[in-house]
Amino acid sequence: MMSPENMQAFRRDALGLLARAKPARLAELLPVSPDHELLRAPEIGTVMVRGRAGGTGAAFNLGEMTVTRASIRLTGSGTVGHGYVQGRDKDHARRAALADALAQDNPSRIEADILTPLRSEEAARRAASASEAARTRVEFFTLVRGEDE
Repeated sequence: MMSPENMQAFRRDALGLLARAKPARLAELLPVSPDHELLRAPEIGTVMVRGRAGGTGAAFNLGEMTVTRASIRLTGSGTVGHGYVQGRDKDHARRAALADALAQDNPSRIEADILTPLRSEEAARRAASASEAARTRVEFFTLVRGEDE
């Protein structure tokens, strides 16, 4: 059994990974929905995105972003799960909420069956993006003129 602090960190990381996952891939990894009831049917709304100049400056409102959220309760265990995803995909939000609830009941199984494949695929996408960016990197240098010495 995980400590409350470890479970909180696990859920935070898992919810972020589920939100960033490709909806079709999450549907492949979680094809069957366990029995559940909707506490909050998937609904679309907006949230204000805040930013900081240089990452450390004063906070400012960057703009709004569309999100979809859902909350479910597993029928058997009564575990509640939540899902928030960027965009308007109601099924993605519901599956994220299901995975969150299942992860609370059996973290090791969800880690192995869903989170590990998503994590490795995300790492591969990031590596490919970094490689693409590295190919376009420009090195700048300064020439010293003779009279400046």
